[in-house]
Amino acid sequence: MALVEITPSSHDVEIDLAYAGADNFTGRPVYRRAACYLHADAERLLGRAVDLAAAQGFRLKIFDAFRPTEAQWVLWNHTPDPRFLADPRRGSPHSRGVAVDLTLVDGDGRELEMGTRFDAFTPHSHHGSTAVPPQAQGRRCLLLGLMTAAGWDFYGNEWWHYQLFDSRRYPLLDDADLPEGMM
Repeated sequence: MALVEITPSSHDVEIDLAYAGADNFTGRPVYRRAACYLHADAERLLGRAVDLAAAQGFRLKIFDAFRPTEAQWVLWNHTPDPRFLADPRRGSPHSRGVAVDLTLVDGDGRELEMGTRFDAFTPHSHHGSTAVPPQAQGRRCLLLGLMTAAGWDFYGNEWWHYQLFDSRRYPLLDDADLPEGMM
């Protein structure tokens, strides 16, 4: 397995895993243990994005990265909406370790306003939505530019979601594939 643990000290990012606590759309913790992992290929691109953000005076804050297949089922069983969640029968890029959900924070660690919260399952969450304030649109464009310049693909319905191109070539991974489980 080629998953790399992502930590604030090793990657100069902030981590606030939404599914490790109850402040997410399910209303309860999904992960028993908060840990952030990415496939080694994605970890390299994350490093590029961190450097590009730093050059602009920003840092990245990660809401989710590798998501065991078991967790994808929990999310899907709660809200089976293919516009915002991958059907676990097909597999999610998160469950392959090649997707990351994130935002930008300023030098004081404050999240930049992006017009919606993470996991706001509405059309307002779409990249290019003009229903959010112009300043939020600009910040989304900044994040999109940083991430695409670093080599990431994006998902049009979620301003926070980035994944590797051709993500399906990576195998699906379960909680048992981790050195210490998250579920």
